[in-house]
Amino acid sequence: MSQVQLRKLFSPASIAVFGVTDEEGSIGHALLQNLLVSFKGPVFPINSNLQSVLGRSCFTSLADVAQEVGHSVDLAAIIAPAAEVPLIIEACGLAGVRAVVLFSEGFRDSGSSGARIERAMLDVARRYHVRIIGPRSFGLICPRLGLNLTPIAKQAPVGNIAFISQSSTICASILDWSYNNEFGFSSIVSLGNAADLDFAEIIDHLSTDTDTHCILIYMEGMRNARRFMSAVRAAARIKPVIAVKAGKALTDETIALAQASPMVGDDKVFDAALRRAGVVRVQTIGDMFSAARALTSPKRPAGNRLAIITNGGGPAVMATDLAVSLGIEMPSLSAQTISDLNARLPRSWSHCNPVDVLFDATPDRYRSSLTTCLEDENVDAVLVIFAPSTMVEPSSVAQAVIETAADTKKPVLTCWMGEMQVRAARGAFAAARIPTFRSPENAIEAFEFMVSYFRSQHILLEAPSSFSNEDEPDIENARLIIEAALADRRKVLTTLEAKAVLAAFRLPVSHSVMARSPNEAMLIAQQLGFPVAMKVESQDIAHKSDVGGVRLNLSNAQAVRSAYNEIIADVSRLASEARIDGILIEPYISKPHGRELAIGLRCDPLFGPVITFGEGGQVAQVFNEKSVALAPLNQRLIDDLVGRARVAPLLEPFRRMPAVDRISLNNVLQRVSEMACELPWIRKMEINPLIIDDQGAIAVDARINIIAHVISSEPYGHMAICPYPAYLESSWQFTGGTNFTIRPVRPEDAEMVQSFVRSLSKDARYKRFMHALNELSLSALARLTQIDYDRALVLIAVSHIGDEEAVVGIANYAVLPDGETCDFGLVTSEGVRQKGLGARLMNSLIDVAHDRGMKIIEGEVLANNPTMLKLMRALGFEIFEHEEDEDLLRVVRQL
Repeated sequence: MSQVQLRKLFSPASIAVFGVTDEEGSIGHALLQNLLVSFKGPVFPINSNLQSVLGRSCFTSLADVAQEVGHSVDLAAIIAPAAEVPLIIEACGLAGVRAVVLFSEGFRDSGSSGARIERAMLDVARRYHVRIIGPRSFGLICPRLGLNLTPIAKQAPVGNIAFISQSSTICASILDWSYNNEFGFSSIVSLGNAADLDFAEIIDHLSTDTDTHCILIYMEGMRNARRFMSAVRAAARIKPVIAVKAGKALTDETIALAQASPMVGDDKVFDAALRRAGVVRVQTIGDMFSAARALTSPKRPAGNRLAIITNGGGPAVMATDLAVSLGIEMPSLSAQTISDLNARLPRSWSHCNPVDVLFDATPDRYRSSLTTCLEDENVDAVLVIFAPSTMVEPSSVAQAVIETAADTKKPVLTCWMGEMQVRAARGAFAAARIPTFRSPENAIEAFEFMVSYFRSQHILLEAPSSFSNEDEPDIENARLIIEAALADRRKVLTTLEAKAVLAAFRLPVSHSVMARSPNEAMLIAQQLGFPVAMKVESQDIAHKSDVGGVRLNLSNAQAVRSAYNEIIADVSRLASEARIDGILIEPYISKPHGRELAIGLRCDPLFGPVITFGEGGQVAQVFNEKSVALAPLNQRLIDDLVGRARVAPLLEPFRRMPAVDRISLNNVLQRVSEMACELPWIRKMEINPLIIDDQGAIAVDARINIIAHVISSEPYGHMAICPYPAYLESSWQFTGGTNFTIRPVRPEDAEMVQSFVRSLSKDARYKRFMHALNELSLSALARLTQIDYDRALVLIAVSHIGDEEAVVGIANYAVLPDGETCDFGLVTSEGVRQKGLGARLMNSLIDVAHDRGMKIIEGEVLANNPTMLKLMRALGFEIFEHEEDEDLLRVVRQL
């Protein structure tokens, strides 16, 4: 339903404009003028106080449009005062208008009265299934349709880039800037304050839009991270998504300036979320379009090894300097490549990478050099630089590069420096879909974006489970500890409780015993064995060493007695308001080759649980440079998290110190991920230090802060990325012994799913997908395998014959916008028909939908599909005529 409404938004046949005026310079006047000039469909001005505007008769209402013209309206633009908007939305709903662009101001950003108006507007919109962009939207542009629903008179050039922005001024600037930068757009959307439609649904629409090859986003924040992550992950699997996230400096001023007043979270967490979603994050608007140039190329680099061909040394040096600083490899050319270039170039060429073909290089010299470099197995991509020369015509060199690049699978990037002399060459590159740039630095940055994007596709495919395959944690024990603390109205667990929670998740922890007097401390130390460590226990103290609350390597009873008294004295002096519960006595952990690490878990207000990794001990408070990742994690994601940390090189062998036990480290991070999934009450947790060497790891100290109220009662509802629901997996067997697994789909199942669809008969594919197809498009395949397990579910039946696996059935549902209804689909292979697999899949699907709060499951079945209709009746579905298509029937079941 939602996407049907968005199609009306992006491709309306008719438009009504509420709030038009005859005042030049007003938004209402400008909107109408632009539509009359560019839009090919009928436009209906609505203002009860005016007879006509710009030569067009005004209507008093939508009802008058229907009565006088007999024409329906697809899209409404509203510039009326905020107080009138709820009634206008209701009128739109009654007239069948399902899409609105709202330019008006004065809603929640203007105070409590505006917030009430906004709530009333949204209540009406939901009642009539009206979707709204805005308020405070700058508008919408779809150049291919001639649709310019903005106050700016200039139409955007036609192209294949979609741009979504939360800022009206950024939209206006991009529109003006695009004309001198060889860019065209499939659509430009200004979300404004995003009271209804937000990034997620717009991205969902654009991901399936064949005219959109790349999605650009300017964002300041968001409200529903889970929906955003679901939509952007699905889109990024099909086409590049590039984002500029403003508000990196979290000050009151930057938050106040954010037009849409969104939730603005920790920038490191935003960065981790975009990385996990496969989004290329850039820092500037210019970088965004540089990345778009690179990523709209159909060719992908196999790695980050770059060769440079240039007719001038200076530009090549600048490019090389930046490449090295960005981690791009400048490989040595093979002996064969050097030999071939020696035969084709003047003796004074550079004889290395970058390849300097000299200032007088002809098109043939560029052609032969490019061909040779592309054939080198050490090279993944080539950047060709051209500085204008009076001896060579830029377009002729460009044509040689275009012809050569057409015959290779490796990407070729170009940098034609200058402006007027090279403008035609740049246009030729753009037409050939070869990324081209004005400066060597921009080209290098774009290549780094290209490498980053294609690497991120591997991370995007990961769908970690909530549990590893190791020993299952004692979740119930951990929950009881937290519940007991909450019952005592405490927000911080004691160290002993925190360590008990870690131990419940099979984490290695040091043994601690509480002492409440010097004599008790001596007795405990003697029982534990010397040497020991002593630490103050206080829920009011986060960093014990800062207040003199730690003593290490105590080797006898007298030292323990003295240390107890010293700790009490120092803490009382330096943290006089802190309540001291006692002193913890622990065995002193001595690891000569140990590294101190800090592993954290905290609840981000937008994205839920995030895991941090970095240096531990007191150094952590100085540098605070931790890598961040969204939970849940698996092995690939753990490797990525650790590899990005500042401390990563110290985990390898150095100065006679062996490498740390990575298996133990990976296990700790996996267990912390399990805690993130299963314990939504954790607000913040820190293991610091975790001491690790080549023999293993041990958590020496831990602190856990908890909250009483979790965000959602749904399983994993507190997480932006729902873990793979392994608990839904089940086994089944046909009579005769064929084994099947019924389980949720994973992203890596895409090839199996595509093979299954190809194997279906033409009739079966038509009955399932309602149109003729031989296989699923990339976007349809991504929607079926790259899912948010919370708002959709795809169950696949996988047969096991020997070592071979194959999909033999698929059942899926997607939650509709009302949040209570889901739409289902079902198909099984011909070889398993009449054996009960379809019923088994549907019953599993129905059970999950019911457990997740769905009230209705419905679908569409072809009227000439008696087998499916028989199954639906057997499963308790009611069958109704379809309101719009006599060849279809609606099947509905109450849950």
